Amino acid sequence: MTADLVEIPGYVEGAWAIDPVHSEVGFAVRHLMISKIRGRFTAFAGQIVTAADPLLSSVTATIDLTSVDTANAQRDDHIRSADFFEVDRYPTMTYRSSGLRRDGDGFVLDGELTLKGVTRPVPLRLQANGFGPDPFAADPFAGARAGFTATGEIDRMDFGVTYNGPIPGGGMALGDKVQIYLEIEAVLQVPGDS
Repeated sequence: MTADLVEIPGYVEGAWAIDPVHSEVGFAVRHLMISKIRGRFTAFAGQIVTAADPLLSSVTATIDLTSVDTANAQRDDHIRSADFFEVDRYPTMTYRSSGLRRDGDGFVLDGELTLKGVTRPVPLRLQANGFGPDPFAADPFAGARAGFTATGEIDRMDFGVTYNGPIPGGGMALGDKVQIYLEIEAVLQVPGDS
């Protein structure tokens, strides 16, 4: 155990599957230097393992890049193309945590993101929103739920996503920095769950 055991109210130790129906994986990038375009991925999966000492917990996740949704089909098709994600060659991106640490009143989840065959460290600011029973399950405690919020930022250039275009008067069509927003609800896995 770490020297300073972290206490989180209602904390439950175990393996959790990310519930894609009640979770969101989103992003935002500056457009034309004046606004932000937001998008999300509609297909993803992952597992969270909460350890007896919360700082020894871990996360793995896989995101289907073909599921990108920015509310514009033409733009989504362009993002799937070789100009951006090149989904025919790289259909998924993955995240694997390497550690969890305290940071003020919250936490930082350290980990590695792999996108387009490039792996880089990407820390995420993490907030544990709570743990509780599933009121709709036959056995509410067998299907306990946990909620987390995480945010971070990447430089898309670091991952080979370099498409851009100049705009009249100076500047570029897209910013290099991409904000990441995660709202995750996970379901406790019990022996025999698949």
